Amino acid sequence: MTKPSLPELLHAAVTAVGGTERPGQVTMAEAVAEAVDDGSHLLVQAGTGTGKSLGYLVPALAHGERVVVATATLALQRQLVERDLPRTVDALHPLLRRRPEFAMLKGRSNYLCLHRLHEGVPQEEEDGLFDPFEAAMPASKLGKDLLRMRDWADETETGDRDDLTPGVSDRAWSQVSVSSRECLGASKCAYGADCFAEAARERAKLADVVVTNHALLAIDAIEGAPVLPSHEVLVIDEAHELVSRVTGAATGELTPGSVNRAVRRAAKLVDEKAADSLQTAAETFERLMELALPGRIEEIPEDLGYALMALRDAARTVITALGNTRDKSVQDEDAVRKQALASIENVHAVAERIANGSEYDVVWYERHDRFGASLRVAPLSVAGLLRDKLFTERSVVLTSATLKLGGDFNGVGASLGLSPEGVQGEDIPQWKGLDVGSPFDYPKQGILYVAKHLAQPGREGSRTDMLDELAELVEAAGGRTLGLFSSMRAAQGAAEALRERLEMPILLQGEETLGELIRTFASDARTCLFGTLSLWQGVDVPGPNCQLVVMDRIPFPRPDDPLMSARQKAVEEGGGNGFMAVAATHAALLMAQGSGRLVRASGDRGVVAVLDPRLTTARYGSFLRASMPDFWYTTDRNQVRRSLAAIDAAAEAARKQSSVQSS
Repeated sequence: MTKPSLPELLHAAVTAVGGTERPGQVTMAEAVAEAVDDGSHLLVQAGTGTGKSLGYLVPALAHGERVVVATATLALQRQLVERDLPRTVDALHPLLRRRPEFAMLKGRSNYLCLHRLHEGVPQEEEDGLFDPFEAAMPASKLGKDLLRMRDWADETETGDRDDLTPGVSDRAWSQVSVSSRECLGASKCAYGADCFAEAARERAKLADVVVTNHALLAIDAIEGAPVLPSHEVLVIDEAHELVSRVTGAATGELTPGSVNRAVRRAAKLVDEKAADSLQTAAETFERLMELALPGRIEEIPEDLGYALMALRDAARTVITALGNTRDKSVQDEDAVRKQALASIENVHAVAERIANGSEYDVVWYERHDRFGASLRVAPLSVAGLLRDKLFTERSVVLTSATLKLGGDFNGVGASLGLSPEGVQGEDIPQWKGLDVGSPFDYPKQGILYVAKHLAQPGREGSRTDMLDELAELVEAAGGRTLGLFSSMRAAQGAAEALRERLEMPILLQGEETLGELIRTFASDARTCLFGTLSLWQGVDVPGPNCQLVVMDRIPFPRPDDPLMSARQKAVEEGGGNGFMAVAATHAALLMAQGSGRLVRASGDRGVVAVLDPRLTTARYGSFLRASMPDFWYTTDRNQVRRSLAAIDAAAEAARKQSSVQSS
């Protein structure tokens, strides 16, 4: 029998999921197959509605080697494992004459730990629960959740937190889960044979497709000890998120609370001298942190250096002592010891990293109203790590709706450690950028309006002219507005102002769970939803209930953001344009994502309004606009009001027609 062609396979898969074949999807699938066959790398931008998951799944499954798919969001992981993969495998089975297996793999703390469930959490005198099921009042929310999880443990096949419905708080979940550092190991654990995390790893070893997340991919790259099974193809979906997720995984933090927890956990397991030394170092660190002012620390002050070295040395002594002592009076000592060791090793590692003061790290203080001060350290760049760990010995496909910024892929490529496209050289990963477009007709479906007449936004202070403009636009649109703000303070101010002026519901991020807010927004045309960062990327509301997307200002990083400003300075010291490479690229990515909220289906119509004149007047404005969908562009405020009113009237007429027909 002749081998089925890629178009045949793609047609079967698209039919199975009830989709429509798109030219961009076919182009993408062919490019992925080519990259996989010759072991090269591909960055592919596929607009909303292209069907990009099938664009990479079909050629990857046809190739026959193991593929790892890493996504940024839970929603896409679920879509792949619960919808796209089962239907695609069923559709391709008759053609491929084999049935590829697939599995999901997450970090250990995402799975219920049977040892912790049945033996309880190792006791901490000040803030711990020894047996959470006895100590938590059954009538309390925490107690009810814990009892529900105990029942769930007998029913679940996966032990995956995301399969528990309804979900539970982080506090409740922490009572029944462990990090990889706290885990006893299957061979030493009484429940090892039934361990959910181990079972997930075993399923992944046998699967042809392993679906995971960016965080686990980052840990796999950073730790050196492989977490993921060996694979020949790596697909990174939602690839615009990768750098920030890897940066997050490579960031260390010390707080007085975390250090004191480590002291409490270790004190009962080591001799008095070692415990006292660690306690003294912790108290010195805490006193320093009380005086800490937010901001970057370019050179470690002498007193902080001494405090960190004292913490590092005391932690090292305790780590050694933990390995040499046994205390039969401690119940379930192995678990207690493992948890203590995990805490102390983290304190040691972060204290040593900051004290050593690498030129490749950025160190800063943060201060939260609720949690107090923290000392943080993050890599100045993850480009080298990604180049060395990702782009060797396997073909990598990176895809997203927003990878082409300012007209090319080189900005995103540089952040991933890739040389400009087409540059040849030994040990330089070869890659190709491909934009397969979108099935949507952006110039006909959407308008990009820039409010050129407004004053340029300052760093502080109210923007009354912006609020006036916002109110007029929302009124013209009849609601139907997603407000994307650069800060929570700006979102709150706008919500308060418009609630006073307009008689329509204004939902505000933080006043209800994000999922509930989006559901309410999607169900009522007159409702508006205002919020910040997670709304720029996390809202998918096709249809007439989201016809105006407003951005209050260009979302540059804050000038006092320690990591972003350090990265910008490093580019400038290397002779580059730090503002364009860091701040403008950051803003372009968010604006591309934010404006992508408007058109989610072929029948959608609407306006993206940017209430920041710099998008038109500043030199970098054209770079930012080139990163957004190709909407019809205007600065005419009267034209936009007329367009919004017409779009609102058409949507209202369609709604009335629909209600007449259904009755």
